[in-house]
Amino acid sequence: MRRADRLFQIVQYLRAGRLLTARTLGERLEVSERTIYRDIADLQASGVPIDGEAGIGYLMRAGYDLPPLMFSREEMEALTLGARIVRAWGGARMALAAEEALVKIAAVLPEQQKRQADDMPVYAFDNRMSDVERNNLDRLNAAASASALIEIEYEDVNGEATKRRVEPLGLFYWGRVWTLVGWCRLRNDFRMFRVDRIVSLDLTGETVKPEAGHTLQDFLAQTAAEQGRSLPIEMR
Repeated sequence: MRRADRLFQIVQYLRAGRLLTARTLGERLEVSERTIYRDIADLQASGVPIDGEAGIGYLMRAGYDLPPLMFSREEMEALTLGARIVRAWGGARMALAAEEALVKIAAVLPEQQKRQADDMPVYAFDNRMSDVERNNLDRLNAAASASALIEIEYEDVNGEATKRRVEPLGLFYWGRVWTLVGWCRLRNDFRMFRVDRIVSLDLTGETVKPEAGHTLQDFLAQTAAEQGRSLPIEMR
């Protein structure tokens, strides 16, 4: 955990109004008591109203709150556009999460920046993805995160279908289409599958254990090494 994140978490714990010892905070944040003592001292020096002392515990005086989030206009445009792109071109769950993220950001912005965020002239129009494709994106994302082996029926550009068992590694967006990167057990190699050509998708119930040569890092390294040569992409 970054130090800035740890300081933020300390403030959040102390805002609950309970007396907390350095040992308790250290256990929660997985750092030493000495580190907590230094962090508390730095927070106090920066004006955070923390009372207490070593060996007894710490608490925060009532009424303290964190200052509102502040973003530059360029940062707000980037956040807004990113969320709108996911909302328009992501999976159903991704789209909902993007919408909720925008709401949460707006809730902690100063009023002026909130109005600016609503009026940002950056848009991403819906590319008319089918409900099946959106659902598959969410399922593929979940499968890759859980290292879950999947079985797909995949249709190529000529309409020929094959069944594949794939170890999903990640999703890549190319501006018009999404592709799944995975280790294909039929081809015994990396493959990229266009998500809009996946006819059916099922979980096998098998969890894939990371294996040298089959990981996303291996794929990216291979891709970098093979620049200028054709890659094994199932997009034809």
